[in-house]
Amino acid sequence: MIPHSIIEDLKHRCDIVDVISSYVPLKRAGSNLHGLCPFHSERSPSFTVFTNGEPHFYCFGCGAGGDVISFVMRIENLDYRSALEFLAKRAGITLPDDERDEKREVGRKRILEMNLCAARFFRDCLFDDKIGAPARAYLEKRKLSTTVARRFGLGYAPQSFNSLRDHLRRNGYTDEEMITGYFCARSEKGNVYDIFRGRLMFPLIDVTGNIIAFGGRVLDDSKPKYLNSSDTPAFKKSRNLFALNFAKAHAEKRLILCEGYMDVITLHAAGFENAVATLGTAITPEHARIIRKYTENVVLAYDSDGAGQTATNKALRILSEAGVDARVIKMDGAKDPDEYIKTFGAKKFASLLDEGRTRFDFKLDNILAEHDISVPEQKIKAAALITAEISNVYSGVEREIYTAKAASVLGLDVKSLQSDVESAIRRRARNEKKERPGELYRVGMGISDRVNPDFAKHTKAARLEETLLGLLMLRKEYLKRDVRGTALTAADFPTELGRRLYEAILAGEEAGGFDLGLLSESFTQQEVSRAVSMLHRRQQLTDNGPRIFEEIVLALRNENEKNRKKTDGDDFLYHIQKKRDELKNDASRSDT
Repeated sequence: MIPHSIIEDLKHRCDIVDVISSYVPLKRAGSNLHGLCPFHSERSPSFTVFTNGEPHFYCFGCGAGGDVISFVMRIENLDYRSALEFLAKRAGITLPDDERDEKREVGRKRILEMNLCAARFFRDCLFDDKIGAPARAYLEKRKLSTTVARRFGLGYAPQSFNSLRDHLRRNGYTDEEMITGYFCARSEKGNVYDIFRGRLMFPLIDVTGNIIAFGGRVLDDSKPKYLNSSDTPAFKKSRNLFALNFAKAHAEKRLILCEGYMDVITLHAAGFENAVATLGTAITPEHARIIRKYTENVVLAYDSDGAGQTATNKALRILSEAGVDARVIKMDGAKDPDEYIKTFGAKKFASLLDEGRTRFDFKLDNILAEHDISVPEQKIKAAALITAEISNVYSGVEREIYTAKAASVLGLDVKSLQSDVESAIRRRARNEKKERPGELYRVGMGISDRVNPDFAKHTKAARLEETLLGLLMLRKEYLKRDVRGTALTAADFPTELGRRLYEAILAGEEAGGFDLGLLSESFTQQEVSRAVSMLHRRQQLTDNGPRIFEEIVLALRNENEKNRKKTDGDDFLYHIQKKRDELKNDASRSDT
C-alpha cells in the first residue's frame, strides 16, 4: 500500500485544476470551473471541477466523476498505481515500492517492459542481413528509407513459431505473461507459439513514449493483411492512435486521419507530420475525444473504395459529435494517400488539404451520385435523404446555408425544403419526448443498472443507502455515531456495492483519513463515479446535520426490515407449497 500521507501530498502538489486544465479548457463559474467533458461528446459544457471541500470533478452529462487520480486514470487509460506514478513524475517525487506488486497478476508495467524487449527483438531481426531480407525488400519496394524505418521503430517478426517466445523466455518472461501481452497463444495440445510470424512490425507508441502494442503486416497478399494486438493491461484499441506521439507537436492547425500505418508513415516521410491512424479498428468516440485534446480540425484521408467511404461517413459523424470540424479530401486518381503522394507528389497532396469537403458536402455528393434527380421519384428520395441530413445539424446558421445549397442543386424552392427540415426536427423531438419517460423510469428504478445490479431488487432501500453513503463521505464523524444505541455496520447496507463503499470509507478513515482517491485502487471508474454522484448530491444540500443522519439511518433500517420480512414470508410460503406437493405425491402413490 502507498501510505495515505504520500497520496495526500501527491494530490496537494498536483492541483486538480492545473492537471485537468492541461487536457480541458476550463472557464471560471463562481467557485467552480466548467468545460466540455473529455469523456463523452457534447456541445454544451456539463463537466464541472469543484474546488470547495474535497476537490473533485463531475460530469452532469455522462456521470463521470472522481478526484485528480481518477481523472488521470480515465484520461490516460492507466491503472491506479500507474496513475500515481504519472502524477508523481509530474510533481517531481518518487513513490515507494508497493509490496503487493510481486503478488499481482500481469500488470501494465510488466507488459510495457516486455513490449520494449519485443520491439528490440523485431528491430534486430529487420536489420539482420539474412533474417530481415524479405522485410527490407518490401520497404524498398514501398520506397521507405532505413531512416524512416528506424524513426518509427519498425521491425520484423520471423516466419517462425517460437523465435520471439524463446527470446522472451531468455529475458525472464513467462508463457502466461507472453499470452497476456498478446505475443503468444496456446494450442489445443498446450504448446505456446508466436502470434506474429512473417510480418513487418509497427510498434504503437503512446504520447509518453511507451510502446503499448504492435501491428503486423504481411509482405505478400495473404490474409489477414494486418494483425493487431488485442487489448492488454497496457493497451486499449479504442483509446490510442498510431503516430500521435509524433503528430501531437504538429496538431495545432489540424490532424490528418488515415486508415493505415503505411499511409501515415508515407505522409510523415513526405513532411506531413500531423498524420495519425486508428490501430486496427474503426474510429470510436474515445478516439474523437483524444483528437479534440490536440486540435479542433481534422482532414479525413481514407481509402476511396466502398469500405473507405463507409468508414469516412462514420468518422464524420463521430468527430462532429465530439465537437471536431472534420473535412474530407477527394483523391482522384489514387485509392489512398500513399498512392496519391507517390503518383502526384507531396505538393499536390498539400493543396488537397485546403480543399476538404464538409460533412454535408460529402453526404450531398454521395446522395446525388446514387440518385438520378432528373427522374421525379429519384429526386423525391434524394430530397428526403438530404432533408434528414440537414435536420441533424446543430447550428441554425449551418442549416440555413445547407438548405439553400441543396435547394439550388435539386432545383427546388428553398422555403418548401426548409419546411421539410423543420418538420423532421419537430418529429425527432416528439419521438425523444415519448422515449424520455421510459428512460427516466428505468433509471429511477435501477433497471439495467450495470454499476449496481442490486439496486433494482430493493429500490427504496438502495436510494436511502446512496443518500447515507453520500453523507458519510461528507461527514466522516458519522461513521462511529450511534443511532438509538447502535452504530452502523456493513449489514445496514442492502447492496453489495453499498457495503463495499461503506467498508472502504471506514477503512480509509481508520488508516489516517478517507478521500476519494483511495477508491480508485479497488473500485472501477464507473463505481467511483457513482460514489462521487452520491457525495455531490449531499453537498448541494444545506442540512447535513446529525438529525438528518439519524432519520436516514432509521428509515434505511426500517426499509431493510420490511424487505427481510418479505423475503422470510416468501420463503415460508415456498415451504408450505413444497409440503403440499409432497403430500399430494404421497396420496397419489397410495391410490396407485
